[in-house]
Amino acid sequence: MNKFRTHNCGELGLEDINKTVTLSGWLHRKRDHGNLLFIDLRDHYGITQCVIENENKNFNFLDKVKPESVLKITGKVIQRSKGTENTDLKTGKIEISIQSCESLSNSNELPIPVFGEQDYPEDIRLKYRFLDLRRDEMHQNIILRSKVISYIRTEMLKLGFLEFQTPILTSSSPEGARDFLVPSRLNPGKFYALPQAPQQFKQLIMVSGFDKYFQIAPCFRDEDARADRSPGEFYQLDLEMSFVEQEDVFQVVEKLMVSLFKKFSSNTILSENFPRISYSDSMERYGTDKPDLRNPLIINDITNIFKRDDVKFEIFKNLVSSGAVVKVIKTENTKNMPRSFFDNIDNWAKDQGASGLAYFTLEEDKKIKAKGPIGKFFSEESLKELIKICNAKIGDSFFLACGKLKEIQKILSNAREKIARDLQLINDETFAFCWIVDYPMFELDEKTNKIKFSHNPFSMPQGDLKKIDFSNPLEIKAYQYDIVCNGVELSSGAIRNHLPDLMYKLFSIAGYSKNQVDEKFSGMINALSYGAPPHGGIAPGVDRIVMLLANKQNIREVTLFPMNQNAQDLMMQAPCNVSNEQLNELKLKLNLKKN
Repeated sequence: MNKFRTHNCGELGLEDINKTVTLSGWLHRKRDHGNLLFIDLRDHYGITQCVIENENKNFNFLDKVKPESVLKITGKVIQRSKGTENTDLKTGKIEISIQSCESLSNSNELPIPVFGEQDYPEDIRLKYRFLDLRRDEMHQNIILRSKVISYIRTEMLKLGFLEFQTPILTSSSPEGARDFLVPSRLNPGKFYALPQAPQQFKQLIMVSGFDKYFQIAPCFRDEDARADRSPGEFYQLDLEMSFVEQEDVFQVVEKLMVSLFKKFSSNTILSENFPRISYSDSMERYGTDKPDLRNPLIINDITNIFKRDDVKFEIFKNLVSSGAVVKVIKTENTKNMPRSFFDNIDNWAKDQGASGLAYFTLEEDKKIKAKGPIGKFFSEESLKELIKICNAKIGDSFFLACGKLKEIQKILSNAREKIARDLQLINDETFAFCWIVDYPMFELDEKTNKIKFSHNPFSMPQGDLKKIDFSNPLEIKAYQYDIVCNGVELSSGAIRNHLPDLMYKLFSIAGYSKNQVDEKFSGMINALSYGAPPHGGIAPGVDRIVMLLANKQNIREVTLFPMNQNAQDLMMQAPCNVSNEQLNELKLKLNLKKN
């Protein structure tokens, strides 16, 4: 190839025996066998074993050189002796008999080793991310990410989409997460915002007459980190289409996701026609709008059972009379599970901040009865009603929670995951997609008790626009949808509101005046006034897609240079202080409180 290498470290095989080759790479590992020194040389493509005898003038140098130093090695390709082949390596049948070597770059003592895949504290891994990325598993994750993005781009072009780039410096939006603000030097006292998403711009692209748009879009949100959400920035496949209905968007995304997940994973897809589940049904059956459909456990409402006179569990009965709800998770044929299994679930719920989970198991001895700490409080007739509601049978067990609806939904949603994992009910070699649809247009703010948008304020309400009862806004459903896989929300999307008068009406319900709408969304509302097509779209998260394909639980495992939980880049020391000269240019003064 050039003076540094004739081949890379992942391509030599038996067909290259007796060739004199030059390789360059990192010293991955050394093994001293006395008269022989074995060197594993690594580059982006793989690892090649090199061997040198102690008679070689380069032996002492290689014996002392530190791991992760960069070496150039020239030698002859020889076949490994029988029994020493390494089937885990592409080059595992050959090795290089070293003739000469040269140091291209020396390494200091390593803060974290590259050889091996042992766990290390996240702060060390992020500070020395360039070393962490040399480790094979991380290296492969990032290669996977690149391939996934390239594949998405190719498939979108095949589907007739055009790729455009939208602005990074834009205006602040009153909806969504907290903005990252950028002060303007040329316009003192005013600020740009980094886009939380290209939402308005992609709609403007449709208004501009383009039919199908996409981009791999960087998005910026000043929000707290989670396992499936990076603080600061993330990437999404942003797409928008004109003259479409909800199902048209679904068909494009389903085709892409099935193709993508089949190509980059051997896992099976539970259903290639993704189920449509209404938001209300999802909350009722799973306690969340991000259900993991690999999990067979279902939540049922049994509040009415505790209104019966023949149920004597007074704690729940008193709560129900005050407006509480009772919901239950049924587990099939768990009568032989040890008491410790049930107590562990109860104790886990208490650790989550709940009051615990009551439980019992159905038995039959001449009559149906309940075995467990609260079993004695139920009559046979009440248990028969329970069996009917939950489609249960003798031998099934029940975990019950009582309280305010949202609190119960949260604890039982998490309990579904906990119980299913404990019972090994979830097949981790499966992808289960679904669409969550029919989101409410509005909801009540729990703090202010005022009406606000529940999801996307730019969405089209469902139904005949001439017959919608705007006086009852909490009943209005929107053409909004989420795509979920294995309990991970990949994206939200919507059919957009393209009618200015309707937008003013909907925003007025959420407390915005016409002037406020004109001020905050001037570009959008002005464009819609000049003829806008019906349009809709979605924006699946690239980071989350790769996280699922790589079978990782944390998004930082598939991101090149992520921030930590406090939105800090430990490697580049960002955020950082800036000079007074820079602040003066921007007409800014800091007002920091002293501790």
